[in-house]
Amino acid sequence: MRCVRRRLSSLAFSWAFSCPGRLAITLLALLTLLGGCRQSPDAPDAPLRMYVGTWTSSEGGGRGIYRLDFDTTTGAISAPQPVTETPNPSYLALAPGGQYLYSVNQTADSSSVSAFRVDEATGALTLLNTVPAGGQSPCYISIDETGQWVLVANYVSGTVAVLPVQADGSLGEPTQVVQHTGSGPNPDRQEGPHAHYINVGPQNRFAFASDLGIDQVRIYPLDTERGRLDEQAVRVVETAPGSGPRHLDVHPSGAYVYVVGELDGTVTAYAYDAEAGQMVEQQTVSTLPGDFEGANKSADIHVHPSGRFLYASNRGDADSIVAYAIDPETGRLTLVGRQAEAIDWPRNFAIDPSGRYLLAANRHADRLTVYRIDPATGALSFTGHTAAVPEPMCIKFLVP
Repeated sequence: MRCVRRRLSSLAFSWAFSCPGRLAITLLALLTLLGGCRQSPDAPDAPLRMYVGTWTSSEGGGRGIYRLDFDTTTGAISAPQPVTETPNPSYLALAPGGQYLYSVNQTADSSSVSAFRVDEATGALTLLNTVPAGGQSPCYISIDETGQWVLVANYVSGTVAVLPVQADGSLGEPTQVVQHTGSGPNPDRQEGPHAHYINVGPQNRFAFASDLGIDQVRIYPLDTERGRLDEQAVRVVETAPGSGPRHLDVHPSGAYVYVVGELDGTVTAYAYDAEAGQMVEQQTVSTLPGDFEGANKSADIHVHPSGRFLYASNRGDADSIVAYAIDPETGRLTLVGRQAEAIDWPRNFAIDPSGRYLLAANRHADRLTVYRIDPATGALSFTGHTAAVPEPMCIKFLVP
């Protein structure tokens, strides 16, 4: 029966991504009722393997990439084990099937990306190769659904690049590097383009790239045969001046996109037409309390696997993970609450595939912290489970 539910869940997700609007939401609700593996909080799951990238350049920083195990039933997390030394692996991506792991090496002088083979039994990583990132200071890396193309956002140079995956999982040098141009009203952070995110959207047809320096989300048609972003047909979404769009996430239905503004502490909800690759702004909400005064840099954003909740992180005087409820009919957001307990500069966070827990990478505290997600409201409660990891930057689950 569990296998049947898994198959039906997969079909429901496929239908949802190929259908617009309310029909997609209806099919996503059907998926939830089917109780597939992503959405079955009462199913006894084996511990999940996870990898954490760290910052290695500072004194007391990490040694590279660490491997941990996470218990999705109790929320317990194992002690970290370093599995490879590589410079500043600040963002990671796992290939479909989990055989390979890709990492940025976020350095200004020798910017590169690295490919590793994953040992299925032990979780150990074996370096396959290291190649140029197509720009300076790569800060985000992702892989398309076919597993053939790796996408990289380079912050300092304001470029995005496409790299081919070879038959053995290693990387070739970029097939394309796209240079963003322009600036924004914040002279300290927006003197030029600063690409901060790139990832494929539903159906693997478009790549979303957010650029903090020029207040744009750029939606590139993706040619998966040649590994090319169509610069001529790019859809450009202008965000609020000075907002500094950093990361975004797409609703599981494919009907909505959510963008976090690092510089102005906002989340903006968009209706998304997956066929046309078009985003239409619906709503902007603050990640900060109404009476907030101080310094803040919003960072990461993720939609819950159920599609019912959205989470965003703040760093600085507003250190917190903010939770919102998502209206299934409109995609609009309602504040659920802010969780600040044991949070210290959460550059990245991840929701475990079961949807039961949220794990925060607290860079300044040198630790991961685990929060239980209330399945009814989406509110977060600190479990007390932690793991000591020096300067954690990125969490990735290896999903079987």
